[in-house]
Amino acid sequence: MQWEKLGKLFDPTQHAIADGCSLFAKAPQAIVLHDRVRIFYSAQKKTENGKYLSCPQYVDFTKSFDKILGLSQRQVIALGALGAFDEHGIFPMNVLRYEDKVLAYTSGWSRRVAVSIDMSIGFASSDNDGESFVKYGDGGPIMSASHNEPFLVGDPFVQYLNGQFHMWYIFGTSWNRFSGVGEPERCYKIAHAVSNDGIQWERNGRAIISDRLAEECQALPTILFKDGRFHMYFCYRGSHDFRTNTLNAYRLGYAFSDDMCNWNRDDSQAGLDVSPNAWDSDMLCYPHLFECDDAVYLLYNGNDFGKYGFGIARLISTEP
Repeated sequence: MQWEKLGKLFDPTQHAIADGCSLFAKAPQAIVLHDRVRIFYSAQKKTENGKYLSCPQYVDFTKSFDKILGLSQRQVIALGALGAFDEHGIFPMNVLRYEDKVLAYTSGWSRRVAVSIDMSIGFASSDNDGESFVKYGDGGPIMSASHNEPFLVGDPFVQYLNGQFHMWYIFGTSWNRFSGVGEPERCYKIAHAVSNDGIQWERNGRAIISDRLAEECQALPTILFKDGRFHMYFCYRGSHDFRTNTLNAYRLGYAFSDDMCNWNRDDSQAGLDVSPNAWDSDMLCYPHLFECDDAVYLLYNGNDFGKYGFGIARLISTEP
């Protein structure tokens, strides 16, 4: 895959963001409207106790990505009530157009005591092009931990293909204390599920992407079908010493498939890496593939997990 980086597209610190969510713009996800591209992202704000909340927002761009047309005026989905799976945040949120609605598959998280967080997948829909969403049912998750996916089910990416919904997502395999000290760190892998209605999902708890690192964490899968093949981008990192050690920080991985289930990983074909002395010099993470006006784009976050916004790249060729 050959890409042209077009630079940083959006920096939340340069704008007045609704509800005080001016920190971070994580996991950008796009839908193409008739006159604009609406990019959803997870913003963050600090509460009185110094803890973060993750709040979905959006920013609208022209289809040439040269001008911002507007920002969301409020959180597009309300966080969960006391004790809910998404009480403390929604990050990330995948969106897709289906029939006359925009569907949202959310990764809701809440704090725990022995470990930092837990995650489950929720569902919501919008009939106003994503200006606001209504949660499904009473707002509980549609997919959570199970007997063979014991922790941290999240990061959904959903496509409707050949009359069926397909979801690629992550599940946690373990929590670990490295060297016996510090807070436990999580390990998670990418899996695949199918559904006839987008609500009830069949899954087998099988990791579908091979590891490159020991105790590798894989996150945010995104899929595109082009030139007769399915292409997946995701991000991966080491399980510990990844916040300050750039060698263990997130990078983009790449895999391809002919059937959506069996994937061949070849990161050498990813075609995107960090840029020296730039906003994405330390890490690349949280990718999202989409098409607009016959071109293919990839949104992604850079240093500090998206603290200073997200950038965009345009696909030049699917050849290595």
